[in-house]
Amino acid sequence: MSRSILGVSIVLFFACVAGCSSDETLPVSAEAPSKSTVPSLSSIDVGELDFAPTPTAAASNIRFVDRHEDLGVSFSYDNGSDERSLMVQSTGGGGGWMDFDADSWPDLVLVQGGNPTADPPHETGDRTFRNVRGGKFNDVTDSVLPPDRGFGQGMAVGDFNEDGFDDLFITNVTSRVLLLNCGDGTFTDVTQQSGTNDERWGSSAAWADLDRDSDLDLFVCNYCRYDVRNPVVCRKPDGTPGICHPESLDASYSECYENLGDGRFASAAKKWGLAEKPGKALGIVAADFNLDRLPDLFVANDTMANFMYLGKPGGGFTEQAIELGCAYNVLGQYQANMGVACNDYDGNGYPDLYITTFTDDSNTLFANLGPGGFRDVTRLEGLHSTTIETLGFGTVMTDLDADGAMDLFIANGHIDDWRYKDQLWKMQAEMFSYSQGSWTELKSNSVGPYLAEEHLGRAVSMADFDQDGDSDLLVVHQNEPAALLVNESILGHWLRVECSARISNRRGLGAKVTVRQGDRTWTQQLLSGSSYLTSHEPVLFFGLGASKEPCEVSVEWPNSDTPAITRDVRVDQRIRVTELQRASSEETSR
Repeated sequence: MSRSILGVSIVLFFACVAGCSSDETLPVSAEAPSKSTVPSLSSIDVGELDFAPTPTAAASNIRFVDRHEDLGVSFSYDNGSDERSLMVQSTGGGGGWMDFDADSWPDLVLVQGGNPTADPPHETGDRTFRNVRGGKFNDVTDSVLPPDRGFGQGMAVGDFNEDGFDDLFITNVTSRVLLLNCGDGTFTDVTQQSGTNDERWGSSAAWADLDRDSDLDLFVCNYCRYDVRNPVVCRKPDGTPGICHPESLDASYSECYENLGDGRFASAAKKWGLAEKPGKALGIVAADFNLDRLPDLFVANDTMANFMYLGKPGGGFTEQAIELGCAYNVLGQYQANMGVACNDYDGNGYPDLYITTFTDDSNTLFANLGPGGFRDVTRLEGLHSTTIETLGFGTVMTDLDADGAMDLFIANGHIDDWRYKDQLWKMQAEMFSYSQGSWTELKSNSVGPYLAEEHLGRAVSMADFDQDGDSDLLVVHQNEPAALLVNESILGHWLRVECSARISNRRGLGAKVTVRQGDRTWTQQLLSGSSYLTSHEPVLFFGLGASKEPCEVSVEWPNSDTPAITRDVRVDQRIRVTELQRASSEETSR
């Protein structure tokens, strides 16, 4: 779709899986696979691995309260758990935010599971809840969504036909669904004619302009090769069925679909260098990790090395996770990775990665050093011992209380009931705050009662659904009601920035936004994917702390050479930055 617009205007918009440990169940008569290691590419200092203590819990301005029941969000993901212990029953629980009716209030989409071998797997299916001006959600599924006959895993939101209405892609275990937003409050199933159907086991997905032609392409993570009707049989020590170890199953190739611009998509994984080797992909982030203005893809793999696909100037990608230091942890070991959070927590302008893992291993924080690649700083910054006993899935990194520093939220929950081995099954979520080079764990006595509850957590997604400025959280649980965590934190000053592009893709996915206030600078990218099986509201949140001085906001668009710069932007408001025709024009409306 051609466009002829450059520059900027700024408008006041609103004021105010299963990862696994070495003793997991294996196929009948199979031996436990060994966990391989590779030499670390950087020197390892023994003191570096051992000295960093975990910071003690501290008081916080952050507070969240689960108000799903009060707000009318009634949904439980049914994982179909039964005596068969099918592996696909352990991974699902997707859901997230999309403004399907374009009224500027983010709505909810929740993906349903059920019985993976039944047709249909569940009577009620996926659900859509319309946001009624932040005070209530109405279940409008029957008038909005066509039936989805798949055993659901995750979802991804993107306006693939650039008509201003967000479209919806759903990953299932044996099928995919692409739903075109008709613009009248309804969707139509265009899976077959679009060429996006696939019978492989899909997990997370992300829309991004991977070929830089100003429309959105689609990357889909595929997990293991697994037949739900003829599954590999795995057993617990007592002989009863158990969830299989991922290393007992063959890896699968993820898929990438090139948007042809006419409603059709073509498989492009091989053409673009994204199918050179199989993986067990569960998490995906599309961002510009090396700041060369080309899209990159990070793929979190379960029980395998991660992938980092860097965009090439002439098109396509090259995989360089080992060279860049984010394939393995600091010990040179691959991990059982699931979800991934991405943001610039250390303020150097490069997006960092936080990856959730299985029990008996800690989640991993990769600091992005820019030209130096990534460094595993988990132990150095106090995040190692706190997550060893938990099994993490969805995770987000953002400033939850607008104090100018990043926070982490992680949803936890096991894939199998191993209480007979004295391991946790349902687990508490975790939250951390960053300050002066280390992370501090926050507890329920300061943050709210939800952190004291135990759940089987999966997807985590962010949106300011009530438009009060802060980020609220959706957390999907297996076999229990999803939580809608309303942010009731004591906030510092802040800005929320929404991008509206005319040359680049309409939502501005891939844009880099920089906020300057005095001698302080914050940089974020409007990235795609992240967390686990979910989509976030496509708005960037900048916490500014105590200062209320005006800011300068600049946007580097994915497909424009001229950045947008707007000065004297007052704090504590939501703004929309738009690519315009003349780079010299600059208007601020209040």
